[in-house]
Amino acid sequence: MHRNPHLRRQRGVTLVIVLMLLVIVTLLGVGAARIALQGERTTRNERDYQIAWQAAEAALMDAQFDIRGPNASSKSRVALFTPDDISNFVPGCNKSTDFRGLCTPNEGKPVWAQVDFLDDSNSAPTVAYGTFTGRAFDSGTTGVKPARAPRYMIEVVRDQTPMGSAASNTGSKPAPIMYRITSMGFGPREDVQVVLQIAFKKE
Repeated sequence: MHRNPHLRRQRGVTLVIVLMLLVIVTLLGVGAARIALQGERTTRNERDYQIAWQAAEAALMDAQFDIRGPNASSKSRVALFTPDDISNFVPGCNKSTDFRGLCTPNEGKPVWAQVDFLDDSNSAPTVAYGTFTGRAFDSGTTGVKPARAPRYMIEVVRDQTPMGSAASNTGSKPAPIMYRITSMGFGPREDVQVVLQIAFKKE
């Protein structure tokens, strides 16, 4: 009994088509999985960035309380922020315990771009959230929250804003001072960092 060679060719072609369809379906599945993973990674990164942003904003607020109060901490240093005495603000940032994070601007590269916000030692040039205000900040490696407390520094600068003060740029006396606050917040991973900055005038 002889087999029909035409039938064998048809079965061979069918097998090739089925294999091609399987390859196509597999490629489509792999592509869909990659897209899903990329979307999940993007969403997670955005979440981490938002957490770091909120932490940096919290540090800006803490710095404002540091400057003007009210503070519950016995370490409150509101009295240091006066228009008549800026001696505690030093180039490169003050690192002593009671005056930590008080800086004067640098010529050239901004001081906030030079200080190490990751330094949390006893001689750090920046201030950890709550150090002088007594306010608490939830951080750590458990749960979805900042890996560490945000930090800030405060520069003393002259108010050069247009119409900012009648005394500005008159030559009779220096323009009044204001404070430039720079903060860094961290995401659930320490390498996710956000830096924010505001100018603040103590009334």
